[in-house]
Amino acid sequence: MARSRTEGADWNPESYGRFRDLRVRPALDLMARVGELPAGKVIDLGCGAGAVGAALADRWPGRKIVGVDASPAMIGKAAATGAYHRCDLADIRSWEPGKPPALIFSNAALHWLDDHATLLPRLAGLLAPTGGLAVQMPMQWGAPSHRFLRDLAAEMFPDRFDFTGWVPPVAPPLDYARMLAPLGEVDVWTTDYIQRLAPEGAVHPVRRFTEATALRPFAAKLNESELAGFLVRYEGALDAAYPAEPDGAVLFPFRRLFLILRVA
Repeated sequence: MARSRTEGADWNPESYGRFRDLRVRPALDLMARVGELPAGKVIDLGCGAGAVGAALADRWPGRKIVGVDASPAMIGKAAATGAYHRCDLADIRSWEPGKPPALIFSNAALHWLDDHATLLPRLAGLLAPTGGLAVQMPMQWGAPSHRFLRDLAAEMFPDRFDFTGWVPPVAPPLDYARMLAPLGEVDVWTTDYIQRLAPEGAVHPVRRFTEATALRPFAAKLNESELAGFLVRYEGALDAAYPAEPDGAVLFPFRRLFLILRVA
């Protein structure tokens, strides 16, 4: 089950920002596909540390950009960028705007929440007429980088990890197209990014990439000794799945799902 940003210890902006360019690129690709908007604010929902705030302001100059996130550490960093008219500390599941916004933009946040069949129509219902909902979510759950985490955790710590009946937090693209079609004009697609990760010394680059996100909820349930043993096994598996190139870098395919809804 997807976990919310409020679960466990707060997020670490510095760790998450290590691969900032790779995490921002999908947001830029999503922005480029958003068409005309009605009057109103642009909401950066799950804004994190504000990595895309300036890009949103450049894409829609003259509009008020509002950041929303459930992490105090992240929202503090976002506010400090100066890119936002306002930053609100709020849980996405219960957040509501004061006035219907022109666009709700969410980059790599909604996969931490479950029940998208309820969540996405609720967000769409908050929009101004002809407003837009633009969402990007990782769709990496079947890849070795993420599958190894589940497999090793269930094998090594069955008392804390049971993935019987587990369902990926992001549904197939067709499900979103069908889910949102009654609400307006829908565009859904996926992109595979071949990410080149630079050498990270003794740490496998893919582990470094996942430790601020996918690895985080696993580490939260392990003590220091358990985590050390888990990481040894995880890195060994990553070495086989993602071997180093001649220059020491690793090629890391990463799939992401995009959707844009223009409400009727």
